[in-house]
Amino acid sequence: MIPTLTKPRAIVVGGSLGGLFAANMLLRKGWDVEVFERVPDELAGRGAGIVTHPELFEAMAAAGIPLDASLGINVLSRVTLAQEGAVVLENALPQTLTAWGKMYQVLRDAFPDSLYCCGGNVVAVESTETHASVSLADGTVHKADMVIAADGVRSTIRQHFLPDVHLQYAGYIAWRGLVDENALSDSAHAALFDKFAFCLPPHEQILGYPVAGHSNSTRVGERRYNFVWYRTSGDDELRDLLRDESGKQFEGGIPPGLIRRDVLEAMYESARTLLAPQFAEVVTKAAQPLFQPIYDLEVPKMNFGRVALLGDAAFVARPHCGMGVTKAAGDALAIVEALDRHESIEKALAEYSERRCRFGSSVVQHARHLGAYMQAQLRSEEEREMAELYRTPEAVMRETAVPVDFR
Repeated sequence: MIPTLTKPRAIVVGGSLGGLFAANMLLRKGWDVEVFERVPDELAGRGAGIVTHPELFEAMAAAGIPLDASLGINVLSRVTLAQEGAVVLENALPQTLTAWGKMYQVLRDAFPDSLYCCGGNVVAVESTETHASVSLADGTVHKADMVIAADGVRSTIRQHFLPDVHLQYAGYIAWRGLVDENALSDSAHAALFDKFAFCLPPHEQILGYPVAGHSNSTRVGERRYNFVWYRTSGDDELRDLLRDESGKQFEGGIPPGLIRRDVLEAMYESARTLLAPQFAEVVTKAAQPLFQPIYDLEVPKMNFGRVALLGDAAFVARPHCGMGVTKAAGDALAIVEALDRHESIEKALAEYSERRCRFGSSVVQHARHLGAYMQAQLRSEEEREMAELYRTPEAVMRETAVPVDFR
């Protein structure tokens, strides 16, 4: 453990799930912690579904978050539906599914309001032999013994230390959305709810599962159904999707409310044509569907003196393996464990980087394997046919978003 006559101080840049995991763990270890979140308002209510894994529960315990039935929704099986809606295959596989909003609520409630700074836009970072510091857009400079960069896929701090590392577009997008449980027809509810469900139309894939509803309720009748629909999109098509009604071009993503009406209508028509009717109903009833381009990102290291990268600031894996939040939580746990083993912050973060770079690379490679079918759709007919041979309901249900030990 790092010896000190005064409490060590940490600054966490990014107040989403990864940052809150790190902040809560360090606070429990006796550190003074301050979180700077660039968004001026609380993040509650954002995001969609999260698949849980054993490492996530381990990290929650280390962060002091109680585990109880209100955390998520338990499903007992996985099912694949044919395009006409019949069951192709069903297997038993118990899992707990939760929602981004629910995870944010429990982590945020555990962290003092006085130490969480909304609108704290970090524009620069520095690491010296004696301290680390961040500079905010308002001109203030804040010093600490350590800075943790949990500022997401477009991390300012990563760009500072690794300017040549960039997101790599995978060639497809994921449409996402949530629909209230009570908005579903009886037939769609019976086919999909309380299950982790899939449909595999030609060249595409959609999956869905139940999550907490409004106010993070997990009570029957108040839950929501979350879907993720993977669709290929070449570079030119993606640019068109990222242009709003006024002609403004966005890069990397577009706010849901600015997605053009013709883009939404084309997506709805494809849902009615390609998907099992139960999934088509879910997609067309979703309140505010959005899409995300799918990216890969890997870094060669996660430590820079007294600064450490965490979560999506370091490694971005495609969502097929459902490891994004678990990976960030595991990064936070690895940092506090390394700090316990070393007297030097720099040595602790160097050990952390070596360990979690191996883990992050393994997750990214596994996610690429699971997403290879989608990429194959942009290649030759022979490659598409070869990819189809490996895309069976058995394989997809067995490998998607299941616990995998990369340690």
